[in-house]
Order: sequence, then structure tokens, then C-alpha cells
Amino acid sequence: MPKLNLKDVKPRTGCAYPAPYDAHCIGRSKIGLGDLGGLNQFGVNLTRLAPGAASAHKHWHQNEDELVYMLEGEAVLVEDDGETVMRAGDVATFKAGVQVGHMMVNRSNREVVFLEVRTRAAEEVSSYTDPDIDLQMIKSAAGWVATRKDGAPY
Repeated sequence: MPKLNLKDVKPRTGCAYPAPYDAHCIGRSKIGLGDLGGLNQFGVNLTRLAPGAASAHKHWHQNEDELVYMLEGEAVLVEDDGETVMRAGDVATFKAGVQVGHMMVNRSNREVVFLEVRTRAAEEVSSYTDPDIDLQMIKSAAGWVATRKDGAPY
């Protein structure tokens, strides 16, 4: 596959969460590099967070490993058990099935850019660890669906 031309690609903005949880991702944009390149074994997103934006709510993945590689700026990796400042060149990994929620937050005054790399499991459940977030995201052959933690649809 030839070099990808990103200047002509319109990023996805926000997130697929139902209201009111979607407001958390205002200022987040992603370009699906893996999708653009036709990859099917793993996904790669070029993610940008404006000041004050978050990548997601704290969550963990049942079936998919994830890696975050910081390219520009300074973000805070927020996990259930603490916070870590992340700068260009820093890497964080999240093993599938480990029930520790994570998210990236931009608390700085400039844009943050990082790569997200994840395996592409046929079925996946993203569980949210904040007790105030009544949400889970479920992936099947039909795509992603948001449900309440008890499985009831939104």
C-alpha cells in the first residue's frame, strides 16, 4: 500500500457515547490510520485532544489489547489507581481483561497528539469503571452498541 495522504482525510470528532456521556469527548478527533490502510488485524488511530478534552471515560477492554504512544504535547493518563503525566515518546499499554479503567486527559493549554493501537477482536466489551457512568460499549458483527451496565439499551 502506498503512503497515506492524511491532509485529505476528515477526522472523526467526538465519540459514540449517548448523551450526556458524549460531552466528555468534545475536542477529541481521530483519524483511523489502520482503516485507511486496509488493516484488519489491528487498528491504529491518530488521536488529537484539544485543551480540556478527554479520550474517553475510564474504561477497560475485555478482549482487546491497547497501546498508546505519545507524539506531541502533555497529557495525563488517568487510571483507577492513579495518574501519570505522559509526554512525547512515552508509551502506555493495557492488556485485555485487566479490569483497571484508563483514559487520557489534556489538562494543558496546547493540543495533544498520540497513537492508539488496538487488536481487532470480533467481539468486544468496553466496561466503564466510574460508578457514575452507567455505560458499556459492546461490539459484535453488527458493530458497536451502547448499553447500560445491566445490558439495557439506550
